[in-house]
Formats: sequence, C-alpha cells, structure tokens
Amino acid sequence: MPSEFVAAIDLGSNSFHMIVARLVNGQVQVHDRLREMVQLAGGLDARNRLSQESQKRALECLARFGQRLRDIPPEQLRIVGTNTLRQARNSAEFVARAEQVLGHKVEIVRGQEEARLIYLGVAHSVGDVSGQRLVIDIGGGSTELIIGEKFDPLHLASLKMGCVSLSRACFGDGRLTASRLREAELLVQLTLEPVRQEYLARGWGVVTGASGSIKAIQDVLISEGWSREGITCEALRRLRAELLEMRDTAAIAGRWQLDPARARVFVGGFVVLHGLCEALAIEELEVSEGALREGLIYDLLGRIRHEDVRDRTIAEVISRFNLDEGQAGRVCATAQALLRQVSSKWRLADEAAAPVLERAARLHETGLLLTHDQHHKHGAYVLEHADLPGYSRDDQLLLSALVRRHRRSFPSKAFAHLPSDWARMAPRLCVLLRLAVVLHRSRSSVPLPAIGLRVDRGQLELRFPPAWLEEHPLTRADLQNEARLLRKAGFALRLGSPDSKLTPATSATPAAP
Repeated sequence: MPSEFVAAIDLGSNSFHMIVARLVNGQVQVHDRLREMVQLAGGLDARNRLSQESQKRALECLARFGQRLRDIPPEQLRIVGTNTLRQARNSAEFVARAEQVLGHKVEIVRGQEEARLIYLGVAHSVGDVSGQRLVIDIGGGSTELIIGEKFDPLHLASLKMGCVSLSRACFGDGRLTASRLREAELLVQLTLEPVRQEYLARGWGVVTGASGSIKAIQDVLISEGWSREGITCEALRRLRAELLEMRDTAAIAGRWQLDPARARVFVGGFVVLHGLCEALAIEELEVSEGALREGLIYDLLGRIRHEDVRDRTIAEVISRFNLDEGQAGRVCATAQALLRQVSSKWRLADEAAAPVLERAARLHETGLLLTHDQHHKHGAYVLEHADLPGYSRDDQLLLSALVRRHRRSFPSKAFAHLPSDWARMAPRLCVLLRLAVVLHRSRSSVPLPAIGLRVDRGQLELRFPPAWLEEHPLTRADLQNEARLLRKAGFALRLGSPDSKLTPATSATPAAP
C-alpha cells in the first residue's frame, strides 16, 4: 500500500471501526471502511473484568482488521480504545493481546480526549455553520456532549451512559415494559442532571448527532415516514409510543429489520437520545457520517503535517501554570543535546523519544505553582490527571512519571508501571532530563560550555572543558550528589575532562534498565 495512506481504528464499547484514507489535494479521501459490532461492553462482568469470550470475539475482529493494515507504517496509524477499556480492570491484558494481533500500539484515551476527537470528526464531515454547534455521540458505554465553533471544541463532557450499558442495566433479558422504560429514562435524567444547566446556559445554534445508535434511530424514523432527514423530538415521541407496543428486542428487530446485535441495544440508545432532547430542549438534530475514527484521521494528519495539538496543549499548560519559559527552554536544549550524543548507544533513536523528552523538559516545573519543596510530585499529579488534548492515558502516565522523577529519589522500579516499550526507554530519558535540570540549577541565562556525554550501558561520563568544574564548585557538588541518587537506579555517573577515558561497565556496577 502506498505510504500516503493513513488509517485509524476505534475500539468502541459497542462496535469496532476502521477507516483507511489518504490526503488528495488537501481533502481526505476515504478508501476503505470496516465495522463490526463486537459489543465489548457486553463482556464486562460484575467486577468490571472483560470475559475471555468477549476478548476472543474482539481479537478475531482485530485479526481481520490487521490484514488491511500490514503495509501502513506505525506513524501513519492510530488505534484507540474508549470507555470499556477505560473501565475494564484487565484492559492491560487485552491491550497486550490486541497489540500482538495487530502489530501496532493501542492507546486508551480519556473521555475528554474521546470527545475532542469526535468533535473533530463531526466538524469535518458536516457543513459549516455560524455560531456554536452541539455534538452528541452515543457510544456503547459513554455519551459525549461537545459544544464547539467551527473546528474548535469549547466545552466537553463524557457521561457514563451508553446504548450497551443502559440496555444491560434495564433490558438485560431483552424484555421491554413500560416500567422498565421509565426506569431507564430516570437513570438518563439522573446522569444528565449535573451538566444540564451548564449546557443550557452555554447555548448553540445547531445540534449534530453521531454514532451507530443515532444513525439506526434515524433509519427507523425515515422508514416509518416520521422524518425525511435527521431526527426531530416529535418523531422520537412517536417512536417511544411504538416501542411501548413491543414486547422484546426480537420484535424490534423484526419490525424494523435490524441486526439482532443492534436490536439488543436499540432501546438503550433511544432512551439516551430521547432523554437528551427532552432535558436540553432539542427540537431537531442533523446526523453526521463522521465521528471518532474520522477525528483520529484528521488528528493524525495534523501530526504528520507538524500541526500537532499536543504542542498546543503544552503551550496552554505553560501559560496556565505561569512557567518560566526561559528556564524550561534551557533545560530542554541541554537535554536534547545530551540525547543526540547517546541516542544510538542507548537505543533512543525511536522518533518518539525526542518529543517526549522535550515535553517533559518544558513541563518539569509544573508543580511550582503549588509549592517548591515537593513540586515534582505535584507536577506529576497534575500531568497524570488533567485533561490534556492530544494525549492518551499512557502518554500522560509517561509524562507524569518523567516529571515525578526529574529530581530527588530515583528508585530502580520508578517506571515499572509503564507499558513495556516505555518502561525500557523511560529511565534513560529521565537520566538525561535530570542531568539537564542539575546543569541549569542556577537558572542563569549564561550559556553552558560544550558538554560531552559518553555512555556504556549503565555507566555515564560527563565531560567538561578543562578547569570548568573547578570554576563552578556548586555545579560540581550538585552533580556529585546526583551521582549518588542515580546509583540507586543502576546508573554510575562520573565527571571527566575531554581527554579522559570511560571505564567499561563491570559486574560490580549494575546495568541500567
């Protein structure tokens, strides 16, 4: 497959979607779409663990998808998991198996990031409007509400209700009664209650719906003649009255020729949409073909064309926390200079390593707004738990871990909680960040001299111009203290001059992870 192709896979709670596209004359041209109703959320047990049966069903689907991805480079593909994989206690087990089947990395995105990507996909798939737009996406396990203008999401919410989860909770055996319908409607209203007034106060001009549930509802309304295009609140009321005449999901499937899997979750999706329209006074909405997977494609193309939303996110964090950009820039430049010297020997030539180190260096002082003494801990907490547009859950864990360990203690297991590919690289990236921070502890704008770094497994030697360390005794003392801290993580640091020789690593010195 030509290298101009890009692809995205959405591992949704109800369906898995794949899209393959390429950029032609500035426009995204879709070449292939695949969709399977895996109903991953239906495999969650009472302990929020994915059953082996649901995992098997999902992996078989991904094996079919994987055949289509064989010739697409990793940097031109994104695979994301959503609400069910956020919830599942054994999601790491499933993700590892999925990555093995696909041969590509799987990201789990937070609810706010999912909402951002959905809005991006919808905004590129429908006509432009003046003013604000409300986007509604009903997934299997969550519902996203986004108010935005043009291509910019302004307010996002991810609510824990979806067509699969609500159907399981209220119509698990497939039976439909008036009392069960009222119970489901009450659950929807309770979920909407905390955000209802806030959304009504913000307002919008146009409402757009996305997702399989909303499309299926539109198809039913059109087939009945209750709507010519889109969805109206009045048509939903007529559909509710018809559903009350049905006894079970089999009758629904027969009446509207729905796939049995879609029929099982149809009522749950309907109750969510009808509840939203009632609570937010929505009289009509258009239906978009684009959603999360299209948003992934446009986000990916932005990264390829160096319009990465993650860089904008970093700039926003810097502004919000009033960080010292001059100091961050100095630390970043030194860390990158050290990385260039060791990237081959330390196997850090992966193209993701340099951007990760840059972002950690630019944000390493995030916690200073709260306190100086423990700012590395506070900064790590913020970066792990904040909504950072463009970042997956693992991206944030990595960034947080580097900031947490950029100073003070550095235990050997500091990065054991990260995915295996990052657990190997992170300790070495962290060493480079720590050295850059120490070298700029004075916060002076005077440039550092040329500093060399040589490594041999877990041994490092920093080389300075003759007499420079003698002229900077405080820096020497800081580096000697850093050497003691690094020893706990399996690194041996020594200081030298340009003509010194690096002692090879021996069995007496533990190798770096």
